[in-house]
Amino acid sequence: MKPGLAELGADLLTTGRWRRIVALSRPFVGLAGYVLVCFAASRWPWLWLLAPVIVFGIFVAVVTVTHDVVHRAIGLGTRSTEAALFCFGLVLLESGHAYRASHLQHHRRFPHDDDPEGYPARISAVAAVFYGPVFLARLWWWAFHSARKDRGWLLAEAAALPVAVVAGILLWPHTPAVLAYVVMAVVGSWVYPLLTVHLPHDQHGDSALTQTRTLRGRIVPAVFLELTYHLEHHLYPQVPSHHLAELGRRLDPFFAANGVRPRRVP
Repeated sequence: MKPGLAELGADLLTTGRWRRIVALSRPFVGLAGYVLVCFAASRWPWLWLLAPVIVFGIFVAVVTVTHDVVHRAIGLGTRSTEAALFCFGLVLLESGHAYRASHLQHHRRFPHDDDPEGYPARISAVAAVFYGPVFLARLWWWAFHSARKDRGWLLAEAAALPVAVVAGILLWPHTPAVLAYVVMAVVGSWVYPLLTVHLPHDQHGDSALTQTRTLRGRIVPAVFLELTYHLEHHLYPQVPSHHLAELGRRLDPFFAANGVRPRRVP
């Protein structure tokens, strides 16, 4: 039996005010950086090379904070949670409410067939790559039929992408920045099935300790804002991402006693 959070330390559940501000502001700081780079690129075209790097950072920031919001892990109230899901979804032209519905189902039901988010773990890596373009659409469709109370949010969030595409086309004569961002956001989301589902859960077992894995290191976990601690997250989803590394350290004796070996990465 896994140790309780009271035994591991109640401090793992705390999120200070400034930590919350940093987590909530990262995606918008990234957006501001993208705008500044695109503006400066009109004079120094080589700066366009930085745009994909910034968008990658926005992806990581949005996925991390939305993950914490979905699990009510950083201290937001009910209204703030709904607004945060909507706003952070808009940053990447996705549906935050569809993500909440499918991700909580993933935690309840993985690896069963009624877990739509977990489906890429049951197919090959190549199939997961080709599944990318339809992944979010299928999750939205599932959420629309499963989370009826969120249908208003879901419809509003579904409108974001076509509106952004039209805006990008209309603004193209003045700047390519908007349409370029839309393309990078859409294409970037195609890696979700492979990177966030298939690879963490590939060759999963039947027990809670073998359903996913944990990656330890200095560079990769830092780049992905500790989301590589996927096993720790599945065991204790109420722990916010900024405490996952410490949670991992405190779980090391438990993992060692049960034959769990974290994978080492740079």
